[in-house]
Amino acid sequence: MARTEFLRIGVVTSPHGVRGEVRVYPTTDEISRFSEVGTLLLEKEGVRSLRTIESVKQLKGMVALKLSGIDSVEEAETIRNADLLIRRDQSSPLKEGQYFIGDLLDLLAVREDGTEVGTVEDVLKTGANSVLVIKKKDGKELLLPVIPDCVLSVDSDEGIMTIHVLPGLED
Repeated sequence: MARTEFLRIGVVTSPHGVRGEVRVYPTTDEISRFSEVGTLLLEKEGVRSLRTIESVKQLKGMVALKLSGIDSVEEAETIRNADLLIRRDQSSPLKEGQYFIGDLLDLLAVREDGTEVGTVEDVLKTGANSVLVIKKKDGKELLLPVIPDCVLSVDSDEGIMTIHVLPGLED
């Protein structure tokens, strides 16, 4: 399984002001990333365009960006719900035990003995730690905290995550 080439760092939520700025919900842990990357890909409905970040303002839990080529509130409205992507090589190096969410999605989750549990469908961000949403073979969901006791190994090249389900987490 190939690692994702592009990483989503935010989603445009709405226009901000009348000069084409947009409010962005950050999907990166590092909000400073918006000030550092310079250029990014804007993707909406499968269409991508390269944009330069002209200005960044931090808001409460959000970011306001001025992107090249978006100069009015009407143009800003057209990119509502667009994803903002960077190339993997624009990202910060990960520490041991850290993963890009895009690399975890669709991995096959297996127990230590090799028994298949299901497929990683989503990663929820919570206050304490992230939580994997694993769609089990029977259609039910398993919520598994992303902690060393539960996520034993990740092999994104093979598409497999080895997990340990702590007592009480299943049914």
